[in-house]
Amino acid sequence: MAFTSVHKNGGGGGVTITPRTLLRVDRPLSVNSSGSAAASGNGHKPVVTATPAGSPSVRPKSASPSSTAYHRRSSSGSAGKNGFETAVPNRVRVAVRLRPRNAEELVSDVDFADCVELQPELKRLKLRKNNWDCETYQFDEVLTETSSQKRVYEVVAKPVVESVLEGYNGTVMAYGQTGTGKTFTLGRLGMDDCSDRGIMVRAMEDILADILPGEDTVTVSYLQLYMESVQDLLAPEKDNIAITEDPKTGDVSVPGATQVQIQDQSSFVRLLDVGEANRFAANTKLNTESSRSHAILLVQVKKTVRVKAGDRELIVLNENGTGSQLTKGIRAPTIRRSKLLIVDLAGSERVDKSGSEGHTLEEAKSINLSLTALGKCINALAENSPHVPIRDSKLTRMLRDSFGGTARTSLVVTIGPSPRHRGETSSTIMFGQRAMKVENMVKLKEEFDYKSLCRRLETELDRLVAENERQIKAREDNEDDSARSLEEAQQCVFEAESKLASALEVQKVRCQKAVADMKQKLEAECVLRKKLEKEVKAISLECETGKEEPLEYSSKIMGLRLSLEKESQKREHLEQELRAIKSEASRKSLNGNLQKQSDELLILRQRLDDELKDRERLEEEIRSLKEQVSLLSDEGDEHTRRMMEKGGSERSSIGSESPGVSISKPNHMRDTINGQRATIAKLFEQVGLHKILSLLESEDVDVRVHAVKVVANLAAEEANQEKIVEAGGLGSLLNLLQSSEDETIRRVAAGAVANLAMNETNQELIMAQGGIGLLARTADDAEDPQTLRMVAGAIANLCGNDKLQIKLREEGGIRALLGMVRSRHPDVLAQVARGIANFAKCESRGAAQGYKTGRSLLIDDGALPWIVANANNDASPIRRHIELALCHLAQHEVNAKDLVAGGALWELVRISRECSREDIRNLAQRTLNASGTFQSELRRLHLVY
Repeated sequence: MAFTSVHKNGGGGGVTITPRTLLRVDRPLSVNSSGSAAASGNGHKPVVTATPAGSPSVRPKSASPSSTAYHRRSSSGSAGKNGFETAVPNRVRVAVRLRPRNAEELVSDVDFADCVELQPELKRLKLRKNNWDCETYQFDEVLTETSSQKRVYEVVAKPVVESVLEGYNGTVMAYGQTGTGKTFTLGRLGMDDCSDRGIMVRAMEDILADILPGEDTVTVSYLQLYMESVQDLLAPEKDNIAITEDPKTGDVSVPGATQVQIQDQSSFVRLLDVGEANRFAANTKLNTESSRSHAILLVQVKKTVRVKAGDRELIVLNENGTGSQLTKGIRAPTIRRSKLLIVDLAGSERVDKSGSEGHTLEEAKSINLSLTALGKCINALAENSPHVPIRDSKLTRMLRDSFGGTARTSLVVTIGPSPRHRGETSSTIMFGQRAMKVENMVKLKEEFDYKSLCRRLETELDRLVAENERQIKAREDNEDDSARSLEEAQQCVFEAESKLASALEVQKVRCQKAVADMKQKLEAECVLRKKLEKEVKAISLECETGKEEPLEYSSKIMGLRLSLEKESQKREHLEQELRAIKSEASRKSLNGNLQKQSDELLILRQRLDDELKDRERLEEEIRSLKEQVSLLSDEGDEHTRRMMEKGGSERSSIGSESPGVSISKPNHMRDTINGQRATIAKLFEQVGLHKILSLLESEDVDVRVHAVKVVANLAAEEANQEKIVEAGGLGSLLNLLQSSEDETIRRVAAGAVANLAMNETNQELIMAQGGIGLLARTADDAEDPQTLRMVAGAIANLCGNDKLQIKLREEGGIRALLGMVRSRHPDVLAQVARGIANFAKCESRGAAQGYKTGRSLLIDDGALPWIVANANNDASPIRRHIELALCHLAQHEVNAKDLVAGGALWELVRISRECSREDIRNLAQRTLNASGTFQSELRRLHLVY
């Protein structure tokens, strides 16, 4: 439909001021981004600088901006799928919208042609200077006066909304002269005609249609910036709300603003209606309901990334065919947090045209000043200026993420056709042209919901602990049953042996009796045989003497011999029977009893074997449960270990008094660490610090590894450090460094000592207990870069203490730092450079206060050649620390000759001219100007400085 008019609440003649609202920017990220689109265009006459889609990006090398400027960085990659079709990825996308003539212009400009000619098919705009000359400009979109609200939303805001739903920040902004339709384009509610709905209402419709109730949340804040004061349009009593910045990340937030969770579209429309009623407006010559404040709608979206089925748990089959779930497969839910800013800027105006006076004049001045500050920032970004004046206005502070930051930004500039306002129209167009040269670095805001993961892990841990207890109880019961069965089997064996012994004894008595009877028979036979032999001898003697007839004697002899043979045979038969009786008795008694006892023993042995197998199976299940519990504890510590293993960040910036090294924490995982520390804190409360520290002396290596990891995580919190030291934890950690041969234990123990070394009192205790010597020996023995990084971080923290410098050097701290450069790992070298910078800064401070005289201890220990060699290192963290150290060494005149002889003068000159940090560059300049030795050497070399 045609764009006909702009309506607001209020009205009437005179100056009417009505309260209305602004948006809260919650935690915008400051990420470096730079780039510019080359100007091009074509038309009839001169073609002014414009940035068409497809122009190449050229970025000269510039210094890194300070924390007070917009951060810019060149990004790479193709344009996203959300409609940003430009060769320069992620630059600000600008559309121009022409308002039709209103009733006053139809009368007053009837004899004059429009000063603007649109060519939407070519995405061009021509601004007429006179009847024969015009200027041509190229935009991403050109919207005519007949463009519907739906088309405006689809080409300007919908790509940004889709990016927000995918996890990126986004900004939609309207800029232009007062009365050109900014509020109509953005904030029209469309209660009477749904086709009139503006970008705010349509964007919320798309957002609510994409989220899942119960899992995803959408919160809204509505603010206004009026006379350089942030006010809450949803709670008008909240005035002059403070804007806060995170000193570490640079995130800007308005914590005092009201946040309303949106459930449906109707509640959002009612919220906008309330905010519009509270927004300040006034009647001017250019607009009967002119906005007197900048309104900002902040929509914060939290979405849970859906995980495919089967990705969360892993099922494995046991030997008996049953399935068990491994906690190893549990994943943390992924959360995407993004925000959408919709900014309705107050219109720029000229006082002579608007007729503003009195309070309205003051409002106009404030509006123009804030818009001027915004224009300066965009000019600086478009020209790659090393400094962007972001702090000149609260508006630029609130929008720091939208231009040169991490948000995907669309700008719609609104203009009017009247030739009377050609100057304002030209200024608005040039603002849009400069904005097209600003490039952002869009960044996905995705994180893991570790609180939810911790709750799931705790539930799983409780389940496993309960299961473990049940298994242990079952094992103990089975062991008791096995013991009872074994005792019963042993008793049965004892009884069987007793019965067997009794049976053998009875059988033995029987056999002995039978043997005695047989002996008696044999003895009787022997007596009878002897008697017969005597008779034979007597008969033989008689035969020899011839007293009887030979025939009679022969018959008697034969008879006696036959009797003797029969007796011999009978004797042999009896002996055979005796032997048969003995063998039969023995066989029967042994076979019967032994067979019976053997069967019983086999049954008992089978039962014992079964019990042993059951016992082994239960022990195997117990070991498996212990391994699962160990894996579960490792899962709870997994992302904290990633921070350490991937080589994280330091807690303090270059040159801090007591810099600290924490276990590696990527910026996008800081909420993750809070969740893990909550679990550690719960363990700390339940188990107790003394019991945890006692595990450091366990004989089991795995137990020591887990215990030292828990202590290291506790030491990362300042609130726990004093308790750890009081409980003797520092001494235990140093003992581990001295005695342990496990690389993991030494690495984690060194990291814990580094965290404790952030406190000045702990630093003195570490030195008093010989900690620097242990750290130095660990550095000499270790080869793992991560262990060396932890040791170097601990020594670097100790280097920042003025009282310990002499003792630290005497015990080999500086030599240990320089010895670790053999690793050549960037993270290790960065910690070495930080330690040298801290040591040099303390020496410089001591020289300035008068208690440090003589040459630097760093120079005495041979650190100067390495410092000079790495003063222009490719790695930014190493280079900046070394530059700072070199400047501090040069501040003491006694070091000047050594610095000149070592080639450091040339590096100081380079730092004073090319250093990316302004504070270090100024420090080098002051040092060179203040040193007579340096000045004379520069004059000798015919260098003008």
